[in-house]
Amino acid sequence: MPTPVVVVTDLYLPPEDPGDNFDLLFPFGSGRIDLRAVILDVSIEKRESVREGVIGYPGPRDPGLIPVAQLNALFGTRVLAAVSPFARMRRPDDEMRDVPAFQQEGPELILDTLRRAAEPVHLMSFGSARPIAVAFNRDPDLMREKVARVHFSAGSTTLDYLEWNVYLDPLAARRLVDSGLPIALYPCASAVDCYTPDVHNTVWWLEDLAWIEGMHPVLRRYLLYGLGGEPRIDFLRALDEDPPADAAARVYGRRHAVWETAAWMIASSSSLVRRSDGTHRIVGSEEVRPGDRVIPNELIPARVRTHPSGLYTFEPDDAGDDDVLVFRREDPAEYEAALQEALPALYRGFSPPGWQGSTTGTLRDATPAAYAGPLL
Repeated sequence: MPTPVVVVTDLYLPPEDPGDNFDLLFPFGSGRIDLRAVILDVSIEKRESVREGVIGYPGPRDPGLIPVAQLNALFGTRVLAAVSPFARMRRPDDEMRDVPAFQQEGPELILDTLRRAAEPVHLMSFGSARPIAVAFNRDPDLMREKVARVHFSAGSTTLDYLEWNVYLDPLAARRLVDSGLPIALYPCASAVDCYTPDVHNTVWWLEDLAWIEGMHPVLRRYLLYGLGGEPRIDFLRALDEDPPADAAARVYGRRHAVWETAAWMIASSSSLVRRSDGTHRIVGSEEVRPGDRVIPNELIPARVRTHPSGLYTFEPDDAGDDDVLVFRREDPAEYEAALQEALPALYRGFSPPGWQGSTTGTLRDATPAAYAGPLL
């Protein structure tokens, strides 16, 4: 059965990090994920004031409601999206009930989705921990009952580097890690920075994006709209039309960092394999063949301790239970090389069911004789 999931993402339009547009395609395109809601994590910190060593992201930009609407249109889904509080938490138990109502919809959608779920739900966190921490503060009993696991993509493998998602709301990160909820930690950064791979962090690189040209045409246009920072406002019609060749070329030539694949593979019960013919693929774990070699993409038990900076430290603990898990890969170079082939192959296999264009279904004859229903 597909894994029930709520995803928290700092997805913006225009994008802050176009990787968020890229990664959100995985749960929509994969039949192994039952995506229940998208929570848009928004921060209003001034990027110019960020400490040296952390890349800044200038505005203006808005929450990524448009990319979610595009994906719902393409895949015929009704995945709800809502926005979370813009400012940092002020104390660990902050419920943030005094922020504007629009900004409370994100934590409330998490809680409402859990209340309606017949089974525990996985929470995927790819931004700050704020939306989940606020939801926990509002209803900890429900969260303990209905959260299968929080997959927290944030933090560093040491205290030497203040990773971006933690920086966005240090109190929220500490609250979430210390909450007692089952949690899987996916450090984004190493001791060096968030772009240098090691055994426990998740980053890997696509050397270019030229392979997007081989995707389903409308999914290719979706990615080019987001990754290219397309300014046009007719965002559904944009899925019917190829962008100018020079705009596509700018996207295709870009080197692209990826952080979320590890968590999505684990949440979807998928495996990264090297086939007997030497090719690499992402397949359902039950689809692994006798001749396949599984390339480790795993969670191991760990002990974790939070730090006032919002970061955490961890120690693998083979004798521990599974309440706290941390990501591990054996050989980051082999892992990256395998995904450079396997993820494009997976994305090229995605196909939206029945997309017929943004204008399909318009009334060709809007006379009263052709339409006898009420005019609202």
